[in-house]
Amino acid sequence: MGNESKTFKVVGHRPVRPDGVGKVTGRDRFGADYSLPGMLVGKVLRSPHAHARIKSINVDKALALPGVKAVASSADLPEIPPEQAYIGEGPLNMRDMAHNCLARGKVLYDGHAVAAVAATSASIAEEALSLIEVDYEVLPHVIEVEAAMAADAPLLHDDLFTKGVKPAPDKPSNVAKRVDLGIGNVEDGFARADEVIERKYSTQAIHQGYIEPQATLVNVAEDGQIQIWSSSQGQFMVRAYTAKILGIENSQIRVTPAEIGGGFGGKTVIYLEPVAAVLSRKSGRPVKMVMTRDEVFRGTGPTSGGTVEVKIGATKDGRITAAEAVLKFQGGAFPASPVQQGCMAAYAPYDIENVRVIGFDVATNRPRVAAYRAPGAPISAFAVESALDELAKKLGVDPLDLREMNSAKQGTQAAYGPKFQEIGMLETVQAAKAHEHYKTPLGPNQGRGVASGFWFNIGGESCADLHINEDGTAVLVSGNPDIGGSRASLAMMAAEELGIEVEKIRPIVGDTSSIGFTFLTGGSRVTFATGMAVVEAARDAIRDMRERVAKIWDIPVDAVVWEDGHARPASSNAGDFEPMSLAEIAAMAPKTGGPINGHGALNAQGAGPGFATHICDVEVDRETGHVTILRYTAVQDVGRAIHPSYVEGQIQGGVVQGIGWALNEEYIYNEDGQLENAGFLDYRVPVASDMPMIDAVMVEVPNPKHPYGVRGVGEVPIVPPMAAVANAIESAVGTRMADLPMSPPRLLHALDNGA
Repeated sequence: MGNESKTFKVVGHRPVRPDGVGKVTGRDRFGADYSLPGMLVGKVLRSPHAHARIKSINVDKALALPGVKAVASSADLPEIPPEQAYIGEGPLNMRDMAHNCLARGKVLYDGHAVAAVAATSASIAEEALSLIEVDYEVLPHVIEVEAAMAADAPLLHDDLFTKGVKPAPDKPSNVAKRVDLGIGNVEDGFARADEVIERKYSTQAIHQGYIEPQATLVNVAEDGQIQIWSSSQGQFMVRAYTAKILGIENSQIRVTPAEIGGGFGGKTVIYLEPVAAVLSRKSGRPVKMVMTRDEVFRGTGPTSGGTVEVKIGATKDGRITAAEAVLKFQGGAFPASPVQQGCMAAYAPYDIENVRVIGFDVATNRPRVAAYRAPGAPISAFAVESALDELAKKLGVDPLDLREMNSAKQGTQAAYGPKFQEIGMLETVQAAKAHEHYKTPLGPNQGRGVASGFWFNIGGESCADLHINEDGTAVLVSGNPDIGGSRASLAMMAAEELGIEVEKIRPIVGDTSSIGFTFLTGGSRVTFATGMAVVEAARDAIRDMRERVAKIWDIPVDAVVWEDGHARPASSNAGDFEPMSLAEIAAMAPKTGGPINGHGALNAQGAGPGFATHICDVEVDRETGHVTILRYTAVQDVGRAIHPSYVEGQIQGGVVQGIGWALNEEYIYNEDGQLENAGFLDYRVPVASDMPMIDAVMVEVPNPKHPYGVRGVGEVPIVPPMAAVANAIESAVGTRMADLPMSPPRLLHALDNGA
């Protein structure tokens, strides 16, 4: 849009983050920090069984306990008919979500919510939970994805029929969906291959690991109006989902977003809000609910684990001729796995003429899966990038050379449909090859691995309002919770458009009654899509100010231009007028028409896909199986870095999470289907001492569909690390680890057994 080569005064610089002081001083208010007079404490009773029929629930003793004001179960929620389960054309089944908030008929996993209480204190609420009598009929359960696909597997839902197969099945199963996509003819492609690699890989379910547990405060007024304060990735999402589950209109709910202490996709669904609303309505008092860490692990969505079978063929000189994959993903108790995205992303970094990918979304007795940073893509990338590494060795080709000669580029036909426009996959590979990290010598038991990755990035609906204050400052209101620096990036683009210092703009996140509908914070969409709405709002305000100045100067509005924060005559022919600054125009606003505001509302299209190539060095202790990450370089096409520090932070954070996924993180279940490591003591996430300084290298191939060239950056960096670490381990000790996590006991076992 004309800004590809322009030098900017604000964009691309590193101003102080607008929320920094509140964060470091602890003054910002997160979900658990809200309170109201007369507030009750809500607690949830959760199933101890992986699969059981609920024969009866008796709450009489709990209600009789002094201090208990309300008890809720699924009987307090309207049953949503299957044909009304979706909101518009949305992808999420609200009937399933309602049954996840409070189990109806059966519990489907250890930790499934069964009932809830509201009491005057947390201790009374906990005691009340122990008094609720639930009669369970324990049923057989199934935890692993391939076991759940077996014909004789315990059936979770008797109304679940596989979609995407013909003819339509006449019997229910745990397979919710079959995905089949591709291009070309893989049989012909493999026939032309000189070498073929065929392998199977597996990953485990892992949690997003956000520090702040889910929390909400809900107050139902006498007239039925509901006010919600909650930690989420989208206040409009909370409003729509809660309204649907309660069977009421959106207009009856107002949601105020709290600061969010991490989400990474895990807070794009709801768990507590409808339950708290029922308890508040019953008790006539506000109800606050905050999950414990145990509840977060047992009762909220991790991402899928699963298996991936890969087959890749290439000529002797390294040109890939065909590629196949079969993905089987755990959806958890309700069909929800990101297998579609995993299939679409599997081979997206490469220009391959013949591709076929098949995927299965499978119900298992685990918590319902939620999104996690580039959902689905890290799993398929782990398999594909591991197989490519092995293929490179078999061909005697440098692994980056193999990726370079097969990189997707402008004009490449993606297997999932579109032809790529301007993309930077090739540039990331070339930058990685040129980086001095790739040339640094290694020592004994040390190895180097590389891997590439892809994520789509999305657009969607966004609104922004820009209010010019009478002193020449501005308030920028947007509708997206800030989980990755969006307040800074949005304010910077507004400042660039207005031509004023970014410090003069106060960015705030509005509630559902103070800003127009805005799709949630996810899909790496906010700086791209809401950024476009911000630019539109700023240009709307500038248009208004130009019109006012034109009236003051008594010249046509086309004769007034906006440059560097001033209205100026377009040329000497327009007249000899002194430029008017934004502050001067704002001061005169009462005399020229009143308040100056700009509004932006759009459904953003043209999100630019993102690509990355990573280099990882490890050292393996052969006596313990412990892996030390020695050095890590992440090269990524970021479109244009609006605030480079935030972009680097996003890249570094994604890498750390990917390394955790690679080396330690997993859900561990016992034979009864109960989660055994529901806490950070036993669920091992990386800490600062585990990590070297991660070098984030930003390649900028601007997205021409955005005024400032923006591509989403937050999700791509979690895609390559698992394969990069696995490839580095193989380089160090000659052992190929095909199953995650590559924890010390597993790696030591492989080393001892010559795997």
